[in-house]
Amino acid sequence: MDVTLETRRLLLRQPRPDDAPRIARLLNNFAVSAKLSRVPYPYKLSDAEWWLGTWRADKPPGETGFAIDLPGEGLIGHCGFHPDEQGVVIGYWLGEPFWSRGFMSEAAAASIDWYFGATCVAALDSGVFAFNKASLAVQKKLGFTEISTSKRHCLARQEDLRHIETRLTRARWDERRHGAAARETT
Repeated sequence: MDVTLETRRLLLRQPRPDDAPRIARLLNNFAVSAKLSRVPYPYKLSDAEWWLGTWRADKPPGETGFAIDLPGEGLIGHCGFHPDEQGVVIGYWLGEPFWSRGFMSEAAAASIDWYFGATCVAALDSGVFAFNKASLAVQKKLGFTEISTSKRHCLARQEDLRHIETRLTRARWDERRHGAAARETT
């Protein structure tokens, strides 16, 4: 789906072919790629070009993703939805220079809000490698709860690692969203 979202600090837009050099530079960092299951390391320009070649504007919500743009800086990461063994999951990454500033919580919240608005699903899944405490903290902040653990292959590390599966129900999301709106009006 050709969708653009705006948050307080970010623009979430569809990835474009001219994003390839920036994506390659940010993902060709073991500190980033080693936290993702499907991203190789080293990550080359040809990897970014191939990945961008798979994007189409007519994909359904469960296959839609957003380039995360920081005005004045450009692309800083990606947040999107894709089919997985758990069903449709949300996945995301952020370039290391942009960590610990709340950008991913902001981008993921806008993406989740859009996804629940565009679908009638009862829940959205995700997950993290067990060592990725920062990503797990983002998910918990958004209302995801841990549902199980498994082993998952990490392409960059070339090994199977302990993975924590998480789930966010629509009811929990709506409850948290309406609670936040009520707090803002008081």
